[in-house]
Amino acid sequence: MDKPSIVLHTMHVVAQKDLPFVGMSHQFIGADQGQVGISVYLVNSPPGRGTKLHRHPYDEVAFVREGRGRWTVDGATREAVAGDILVVKAGQVHMFENIGDVPLVQFDVHVSDRFIQENLD
Repeated sequence: MDKPSIVLHTMHVVAQKDLPFVGMSHQFIGADQGQVGISVYLVNSPPGRGTKLHRHPYDEVAFVREGRGRWTVDGATREAVAGDILVVKAGQVHMFENIGDVPLVQFDVHVSDRFIQENLD
């Protein structure tokens, strides 16, 4: 009987400080990190800042780590705080803003190996 073949993969490690920084986020772009199937915005939004209305052709999940924000998704608005997880489906028009007095820290996971965004404002 033949032994099953084993494929070993090495772990890929990247320091957050080495990721591109645009606006208020470090950007983990899956296509640039060994063809990983997701991309992540590592957001650190100062008080009063946020995004404008936009949408993506894929799902997005935001994991709020610190602070307090207000999200608008397809016209419905809600607040979220550290520990909350927000799910935005592909095509939904959305935005967020930091409504607290400390930085809003969140990980925005995009189910795509590249960021694709249509800005609407």
